[in-house]
Amino acid sequence: MAMDLLNFDRDRYLRIQSGAVGLAEQIDEVVADALGAGVTNVVFAGAGGAGILMQPAADLLRDRSGFRADVVLPAELAVTGSGIIGRNTLVVIPSLSGTTAESLAALDHVKAAGARVLVLTGHGDSPLAAKADVCLENFAEDDTSCESFYLQSLLLALSIMARTGTLDDHATKVAELQRLPQLLLDAKIAFDAQAPALAQAIAADSWHIVTGAGNTWPEAFYYGMCILEEMQWIRTRPVHASDFFHGTLELVEADVSVLLLKGEDATRPLVDRVERFVSGLTDKVLVLDTRGVALTGISEDTRGLVSPAVLAALLERVSAHLEVLRDHPLTTRRYYRRMAY
Repeated sequence: MAMDLLNFDRDRYLRIQSGAVGLAEQIDEVVADALGAGVTNVVFAGAGGAGILMQPAADLLRDRSGFRADVVLPAELAVTGSGIIGRNTLVVIPSLSGTTAESLAALDHVKAAGARVLVLTGHGDSPLAAKADVCLENFAEDDTSCESFYLQSLLLALSIMARTGTLDDHATKVAELQRLPQLLLDAKIAFDAQAPALAQAIAADSWHIVTGAGNTWPEAFYYGMCILEEMQWIRTRPVHASDFFHGTLELVEADVSVLLLKGEDATRPLVDRVERFVSGLTDKVLVLDTRGVALTGISEDTRGLVSPAVLAALLERVSAHLEVLRDHPLTTRRYYRRMAY
């Protein structure tokens, strides 16, 4: 019998991530309809963590296609407006709850500007879903939403690339992604024995520098801000590996903890550079690397694309052990959604 993982439901995980990749056809239909109607740019407008998780898809479009993609902060969008949003814009708003106040304000603004709105949510009966032109629902919760949103936004970017002539193996890519839910589960199972040591190292210090580059940078930012800060009240300094040597390097001392997230895209050498530097200055270097994760049947290029989802899957195991070690449930909040702000 397979050993149970701490605070984890395997069937639930597979159901949620399979639901995410199962939206591939619907996402492609949304893209086809939007492009057919003259859409020329996409704007990802998610609040907080959900918005951060859209960055790899936007970067993919920026780096590999001529299709304009931007990530904007909905709170700012609602008060400043945007000259890039109009009738030829597809605005993608991810919100797990479908009730995020900033996203609702942004949605009203972009609808008034004539943009099409696609909402990605875990709750199809929510206010954001009701106001969207199209709503795609895949139920998830905090411990499973990262991979779900990463996969949905990646499918969206790949569809745009395929339909604008910058991707010729779309069907192959989608077929590979359909394998990912089980592969991510297998990765969690294989990594779980290592997760307590990383959780202990995180629990042992009061603050951490967290870094990544390319599509691992959003996961570094997300894990520092949304998990360690929001859910564990641990201070962090998320910094892009490209910026590490323009300020943050001066904070590194013998007892400073540095968490490096390493993926498999072209930016990996930027994180390698940080690792070489800090390894000679502190003995508290924590590295999480997707390269050693078995992803049978996934091509080298696609491995690079899904690195953030793989990291999210592994870090969930770290978080599960961390909350027990610190006797601090991941659901505990002081202020978030508990008071007006």
